[in-house]
Amino acid sequence: MNSTNIIAEKTKKFAIRIVKFAKFLRQEGVDVIIVRQLLKSGTSIGANTRESSNAQSKDDFIHKLSIALKEADETAYWLELLVGAEDITQKQFDSLNADLKEIIALLTSIIKTSKGI
Repeated sequence: MNSTNIIAEKTKKFAIRIVKFAKFLRQEGVDVIIVRQLLKSGTSIGANTRESSNAQSKDDFIHKLSIALKEADETAYWLELLVGAEDITQKQFDSLNADLKEIIALLTSIIKTSKGI
């Protein structure tokens, strides 16, 4: 399995985790706007990764994965806010953040390799 397939699978699994987590957060009464933002950015990582598989050029491929990387960083921000506001536990944060760090590292590596860096 190549790195593009691995990242596609990991980002899809992460998106599913985020969808389930957002449902939990809504049930817990967490601010709807923050939950929406987390849901939007957390699922966008996988959507952009998926789009990269149909890129029209190498530059387009890099662009799609770069957007996915930006969305991953935004997701990290929302998770940091949630743990800082004590809306989620440190354990919940650590679990999601560990997956997110792995995704960020993979995306960064694929982008650098694609750019020939």
